[in-house]
Amino acid sequence: GMEGAHVISIETAREVLTPKRFEIIDCLRDGDAVESVKSLAERLDRDHGQVSRDLGVLAEHGIIDYERDGRSKRPVLAHEHLVVEPLA
Repeated sequence: GMEGAHVISIETAREVLTPKRFEIIDCLRDGDAVESVKSLAERLDRDHGQVSRDLGVLAEHGIIDYERDGRSKRPVLAHEHLVVEPLA
């Protein structure tokens, strides 16, 4: 297998990887550290609540993680690679 890879099924990918969530992943992947959910929402010019909900779904599926810093939590990609299983 690929080291640092997270595998999801094609069904999960269809459900979870919406265009808005891809924007979040791209933003986190760019390497510019995002300080908080609020700063990520500002960077994407999106509502904080919507970004927070999208991050929650991505976290549920192991795609992102949160690094805690005191009371704030910083969203980060959980793995270096995201692999979608091919169609069966």
